[in-house]
Amino acid sequence: MTDTTSLARRIEAAWADPEALDVPAVEEAIALLDAGAIRVAEPSDGTWTVNEWVKQAVLLYFRARPNETIESGWFEFRDKVPVKRDYEKQGVRCVPPAVARYGSYLAPGVVLMPSYVNIGAWVGGGTMVDTWATVGSCAQIGEGVHLSGGVGIGGVLEPLQAAPVIVEDGAFIGSRCIVVEGARIGSEAVLGANVVITGSTPVIDVTKPEPVEHRGSVPARAIVIPGSRTKEFPAGTYQLPAGLIIGWRNPGMEGKVELNDILREHGAAM
Repeated sequence: MTDTTSLARRIEAAWADPEALDVPAVEEAIALLDAGAIRVAEPSDGTWTVNEWVKQAVLLYFRARPNETIESGWFEFRDKVPVKRDYEKQGVRCVPPAVARYGSYLAPGVVLMPSYVNIGAWVGGGTMVDTWATVGSCAQIGEGVHLSGGVGIGGVLEPLQAAPVIVEDGAFIGSRCIVVEGARIGSEAVLGANVVITGSTPVIDVTKPEPVEHRGSVPARAIVIPGSRTKEFPAGTYQLPAGLIIGWRNPGMEGKVELNDILREHGAAM
């Protein structure tokens, strides 16, 4: 593992003093981020640690880089961050017109359908980023994940201590789902189509006689569909979005057909 102690100190010093921008340190940090040698957040014993100095490096990179014109055939863009290249060398399949920004990491075996991956994101091997899915800045996507069509994975750069969205290994995120505000999706969890998970969305296990509520996270192997919960307001009674855990994934329902059958029992789909 790369020893980044000295580099982290240089980035922190540059962050503390706007007049002392250490461009070589910033460029080195983003190159390591692009190569997957460092991450915005790292797992350890079931928890995730945010590396604030890496976020600082991303923000300093925007300060250090000028806007440049980028041309691609008939198209013209103007931005501070180049796009990733050398997909063959990285073992990544990139279907036109998918775009991943430099400073994001794509592990070997990743498939990008026409989609977008922002700077600071980390995407594990064998993950499918399906058509029109978006992986926001600094989001951490595990191995063997499927982000279905139109999925929106939110990004976060500030505040620096805020955790990014985390989708752990083997999760399946259904079409048009939204996961934002540092929400964490546990390993091998399944979100049915149109589920919205924010940092404050109640995720309610309704498989037992008494409901069990989670906030900002979906437990490992949970199967979740869109739901709602009644709340009283001065103007009347209204329904607020919620996620409902209707079951738990087990080795007997690993295939997509089996998962679809479970979801359809409750009027949902993938």
